[in-house]
Amino acid sequence: MSIFTPTNQIRLTNVAVVRMKRGGKRFEIACYKNKVVGWRSGVEKDLDEVLQTHSVFVNVSKGQVAKKEDLINAFGTDDQTEICKQILTKGEVQVSDKERHTQLEQMFRDIATIVADKCVNPETKRPYTVILIERAMKDIHYSVKPNKSTKQQALEVIKQLKENMKIERAHMRLRFILPVKEGKKLREKLKPLIKVIESEDFGDQLEIVCLIDPGCFREIDELIQKETKGKGSLEVLSLKDVEEGDEKFE
Repeated sequence: MSIFTPTNQIRLTNVAVVRMKRGGKRFEIACYKNKVVGWRSGVEKDLDEVLQTHSVFVNVSKGQVAKKEDLINAFGTDDQTEICKQILTKGEVQVSDKERHTQLEQMFRDIATIVADKCVNPETKRPYTVILIERAMKDIHYSVKPNKSTKQQALEVIKQLKENMKIERAHMRLRFILPVKEGKKLREKLKPLIKVIESEDFGDQLEIVCLIDPGCFREIDELIQKETKGKGSLEVLSLKDVEEGDEKFE
């Protein structure tokens, strides 16, 4: 789509239009595609990376710029950058049905890929294929939410799939090396955060090899640093405790 503004003939391409109705009038801004979601989720913080121009339009595709008095009546200001921010945050992104369908299909695949990467069958420790996860998502009629990140939605999908199939996040394998003095006391505090203790060695130091849920990693790391005042160490032996081969659906 090529767009010309009547004043300075700036050509805008690769446009995502965000629209807002205010005071009975329509206002639009021209953004770069795929940047609006990043701004709304807080990933993208540079406004110039999102907006193609700091102008407010009544019709982006025709290049019709909004009048100053209309902006003041609707927004109480004629500061175009501030108005752009409001529209960017609260406006409605305009996409064609075909674009929307393609975007949702891609997000569906991305969510399934994240789930397949993070999860295993807890009984066999084998990962599921992306195709199998996609099929399972269709079976539970999972509906993609375009305004939520794929990572957030992947965590939702894992919860929902647990009701219908054997699936859980793959465990991380860690090794702790703790000073003996703090070690025994700290071991009791760490116990609720550990899934399986694979080995323990009490020597000059306390060494523990264990499996944990990845969601507990930060809490464990902070606990060890705090309780040992930096003397303890934590080593990631493997990000995923996984067996070779892919899981099959029964």
